[in-house]
Amino acid sequence: MTQRWMCIRVVVGLALVLGVSPALAAGKKESIEKLAARYHEYRQFNGAVLVGDEKGIVLKKAYGLANFEWQVPVAPDTKFRIASVSKQFTAMVIMQLVAEGKLGLEDSLGKLLPDYRQDTGARITLTHLLNHTSGIPNFTSHPEFGAKAARNPIPAAEFIQQFASGDLEFEPGTKYAYSNSGYYLLGSIIERVTGKTYAQAVKERIFDPVGMKDSGYDVSAEVLPKRASGYAAQPDGIRNAAYIEMSHPFAAGGLYSTVEDLYRWDRALATDKLLSPELKQRMFTPALQGYAFGWEVQPVKLDDGKTEVVLQSHRGGVEGFSTLISRSPDKKLAVIVLSNVRGSNVQGLASGLLSILHGVKPQAPRRSIAEAVMTVLSKGTVAEAIATYRTLKATKADEYRFNPGELNRVGYGLLKGGRPADAVEVFKLNVEMYPQDGNAHDSLGEAYLTRGDKVLAAESYRRALELDPKNTGAAKVLQELEQPATKAP
Repeated sequence: MTQRWMCIRVVVGLALVLGVSPALAAGKKESIEKLAARYHEYRQFNGAVLVGDEKGIVLKKAYGLANFEWQVPVAPDTKFRIASVSKQFTAMVIMQLVAEGKLGLEDSLGKLLPDYRQDTGARITLTHLLNHTSGIPNFTSHPEFGAKAARNPIPAAEFIQQFASGDLEFEPGTKYAYSNSGYYLLGSIIERVTGKTYAQAVKERIFDPVGMKDSGYDVSAEVLPKRASGYAAQPDGIRNAAYIEMSHPFAAGGLYSTVEDLYRWDRALATDKLLSPELKQRMFTPALQGYAFGWEVQPVKLDDGKTEVVLQSHRGGVEGFSTLISRSPDKKLAVIVLSNVRGSNVQGLASGLLSILHGVKPQAPRRSIAEAVMTVLSKGTVAEAIATYRTLKATKADEYRFNPGELNRVGYGLLKGGRPADAVEVFKLNVEMYPQDGNAHDSLGEAYLTRGDKVLAAESYRRALELDPKNTGAAKVLQELEQPATKAP
């Protein structure tokens, strides 16, 4: 609760001065609270929410459990891994070093990290790394990262050589391609220039001055009070998230925080405490596809599909967590959504909250069609489940989420459960519903391959590549499938 609620006379007087009725302000808070509660009821959000406007905090509330096994509730000061929301802190430290003359935005990667491969490093600048135009492949998309490296500690120099030094996908500055590798390298640059660890640099330069006492670098081995456990949303319920070695997200996504601390961060950005107005403006200037330095800065349509507002925002996703911060500096609005369930619809919730703040009616959340299908599959046949899907799509399309990802979740759940034949039928339905979705064809190919049908698998992978030529995984599998069989000597 904020001070403005401590004295009703102060609230009424302030509201009258600003031309805002107390009833309207209370109604807005009630609508925000009701929307967040509905998302939680529909199992599309579990975590903490903070909404702020020009007068302060409108709502700060927690929903659900920080630990499902022990039934520990979430609180406003629960610590969450914030994943890629970390990038804005990395960008701020870089800009502070620019302000101090220790870095230049046009400095080359080869100059800043002399051990980096110079044939590409000499062409990549600090700016390219900051706004994802470097052309360096994203290490989380590397075919060997998830299977062979994600769970194991790897020294930084070795990690960079293996996962952040690949051949460029395009000439630096000519295209946009989100790259965690670029932000990993920014963390290494910070450490080399400051002589301190990335964690120390962020703490001393941002967290301490802003008063973010509940934020830091997430180290799995440390005992961290009030840290939320991470989970993954599955069509049949919640599962513990897969382990990830937290040295890998590093400056691209390794921090933890709370909704309260991120609100302090938002308010600090409205001042010149951390960075000069000129460099702050540079940091928030969007480049290709609306990406600035650690922030997406672009016009966004609210839930009415008409009203458009320019937002500074960023989403984050890491094993067990889904996060989002969105701010409108002109109106001093901030929406912070932190969830300890990967797969939570934080984007939908945030869009609804922002719509309410702008006087726009929010879209009601929709139930997961994947959960409805899995409920039938747990007791009946795949034919009955598919029939349920078709019936609900024909009669209750406005009550459920229908998209390629929903059926994909069901299909992979069946594959993991040892039901490849049923998975094929679900993926075939997905392809029927979304014939232009390359990932749907890719998933069907994987199911065919698991079932042992290489001919049909090749057909699906071929179609997936036609729709998405950048699908290197599909290209690799297809190449293996089309290789002529070697004859035994």
